Amino acid sequence: MTHSEIREKFLKFFESKGHKIVPSSSLLPTDPSVLFTTAGMQQFKPYYTGEADAMKDFGSLNTVSIQKSMRTSDIDEVGDESHLTFFEMLGNFSFGGYWKEAAIAWAHDFITRELGLKIDYVTVFEGLPSANVPADEESELLWKEVDPKIIVKRASIQDNFWGPTGSEGPCGPTTEIYVDGVEIWNIVFNEFFYPGSREELLNGKSDKNLENLKTAGIDTGMGLERLAMVVQRKKNIFETDLFEPIINSLPNHFDLRTKRVIADHSRAMVFLASEGVTPSNKEQGYVMRRLMRRIMALNISNDIIDQVINTYASRYPELLVRRNEILTVYSEELNKFNKTLRNGLNELKRLEAVDAHSAFKLYESFGLPYELIKDISKDKAKSLTREAFDEEFKKHQEKSRAGAEKKFGGHGLILDTGELKAGNEEELKKATRLHTATHLLHAALRKVLGAEVHQAGSDITPERLRFDFNFTRKLTPEEIKKIEDLANEAVKKDYKVTKEEMAYEDALRSGALAFFRLKYPPKVNVYSVGDFSKELCGGPHVSSTSEVGKIKIVKEEAVSAGVRRIRAIVE
Repeated sequence: MTHSEIREKFLKFFESKGHKIVPSSSLLPTDPSVLFTTAGMQQFKPYYTGEADAMKDFGSLNTVSIQKSMRTSDIDEVGDESHLTFFEMLGNFSFGGYWKEAAIAWAHDFITRELGLKIDYVTVFEGLPSANVPADEESELLWKEVDPKIIVKRASIQDNFWGPTGSEGPCGPTTEIYVDGVEIWNIVFNEFFYPGSREELLNGKSDKNLENLKTAGIDTGMGLERLAMVVQRKKNIFETDLFEPIINSLPNHFDLRTKRVIADHSRAMVFLASEGVTPSNKEQGYVMRRLMRRIMALNISNDIIDQVINTYASRYPELLVRRNEILTVYSEELNKFNKTLRNGLNELKRLEAVDAHSAFKLYESFGLPYELIKDISKDKAKSLTREAFDEEFKKHQEKSRAGAEKKFGGHGLILDTGELKAGNEEELKKATRLHTATHLLHAALRKVLGAEVHQAGSDITPERLRFDFNFTRKLTPEEIKKIEDLANEAVKKDYKVTKEEMAYEDALRSGALAFFRLKYPPKVNVYSVGDFSKELCGGPHVSSTSEVGKIKIVKEEAVSAGVRRIRAIVE
């Protein structure tokens, strides 16, 4: 059974049980407390807490998805037989539609009948007396009902109590399914809300209390890579058809561990690049640079990108659409890396010992990633640890943040989330004008530079706007003037700014532009500026373009590989 067949079988099985198939959300979450989407349930958090209505948005209280996911906590372990950064998570979810009995019965049915696998044993939660959470005897009894011979083991909070994802959220006891000695499916019974992180809950030192969720629900996660391994009878995940074509394309002189690192990092790199992430020294871009430069240090050509795209194109056709953008990101970062690599290696050779401080200086000055420094330095870096290096990086971030300006917000953010802020009503009016101006500039950029141009980020204060877009070269003065003139022409024509609510898929089909680094809800707002601009957005906007004022571009500059930035004001 191929990975594609496993995917389809999973989706169709739960669709037949009344689940609405929901597309994967972005790898870049709206939750500011996490860098990446790490689990399938992240896009569904509002439906457990009662902030959103599943029946209204999906036409069902039950959903099923295959979620692109990214975790960096185990990045230094990649290369063994199981650890990954990018992976896919199969999941079925319910927001008050069904509870433990159906979840357990369907899981047993899918594993044993649909896939023909034998369950070794299952685990259930042993209870947490200190938080007044009893042992999950109900799940134990339900497993015995579906299979009287099944082995049920009890496990602690560290293994069988899940969540919350991010800084707070839904959580609850779990039951886990083991096949061939591997834990392949984790079924979470979300019945509590915890106003803190999972780490706070586990260490037992917090004074915060578990609260009952308004709507108890089901949240499951089954890693596609692990499932493919047991279905395809492979010894490890890297022997499955998700990895084999990529690994087989690599030169034979690499050892097995190195090939696994390349295969993992290249998958993550391709998917991140497809969502507009470019290498930088902060946040997601920092992770991207680590992944890319570890591959580049091994002299891997960009052929690896096509191997990854070919493996996933049938499921994620956007990879084919954005192939050239992904290749551009890789080639431009490679050029940068090659220019600084020689100088960095010479500096590294001059050091008698490499500690965290000197390692970070090498990274900051020459872009040498931690992994490369550690590999090349060998005994000189025997005392260097990832934790110490990350601590140096954290100090650097704190210094940078101390000098950062007060921000108003970002394009696409929703006014009532608290993420879009202004000090007073007057500031809000100014920022609203600037926000609408970003739509006009976006449309003008595409008219002048080509339809392949799309937004890569924005930042707005009451004084100015900053708009990032994908483009590979510096704009000419003539192009900048033409873009500015087109935007101001739209202002003079006094276009009405109209809003229409529609399904996300319908909005894209209508030609509305979407910022693919954002995760949109099933129902979205589409803002049209006459026939000049049409975008998915959360506001705020002026009612007609004459309110914007004269737009003036004050600067155009490079941000990172393949991304440019314009700064503008309105007068």
